[in-house]
Amino acid sequence: MSSCFTKTSIFTFTPLRSTSLAIGYTPFITTTTRKMSSATSFHDFKPLNAMKKPYPLSNLKGKVVLVVNVASNCGFTKQYATLEALYKEMKSKYPNQFEMVGFPCNQFAGQEPGEDDAIQAFCTRDKGVTFPILAKTTVNGAGAEPVWEWMKAEKPGLLGLKMVKWNFEKFLIGRDGKVVERFSSRWDAPDLKPYILKELENKA
Repeated sequence: MSSCFTKTSIFTFTPLRSTSLAIGYTPFITTTTRKMSSATSFHDFKPLNAMKKPYPLSNLKGKVVLVVNVASNCGFTKQYATLEALYKEMKSKYPNQFEMVGFPCNQFAGQEPGEDDAIQAFCTRDKGVTFPILAKTTVNGAGAEPVWEWMKAEKPGLLGLKMVKWNFEKFLIGRDGKVVERFSSRWDAPDLKPYILKELENKA
């Protein structure tokens, strides 16, 4: 995979005014745009679960949440094991205070080609994943999942670019529903742990 990612930087740069065309945004008002227009928090969104039923993120109010775009055939798919270990550790030490949510996406080299039932089977049977894996979706472009469009706008990446670059990018959401940090694919669970613990210890 060719990538400009380095693990020495968290995506916290100020967005550039000229990046909207570079990342393929459309000037037309889309459904995504309308859904985002009144959103002020991660908790305002209702993506679909694997059964195509709403998964209200308002149910996660008061929790620290790690959001990941996942894929089954990626070089970073091995992170399922470390993310699951982190998930179990945080859930054990901080009951009802932490959640991890995976969003399968096939936009990067077609590395998540299966349907939702196949993705769920792979995650649970082959990878032992117990954190929620929602419905297959998109994270870039005019029809992108609204919560991903909102997160990208709240925490742009390197040089202000909002687009997700590859599978297994992560967003850390605070208890108040605000984006705390954004991490590239190369940041694995052990690298994320200090940032998650900092938020978990923040009771505000």
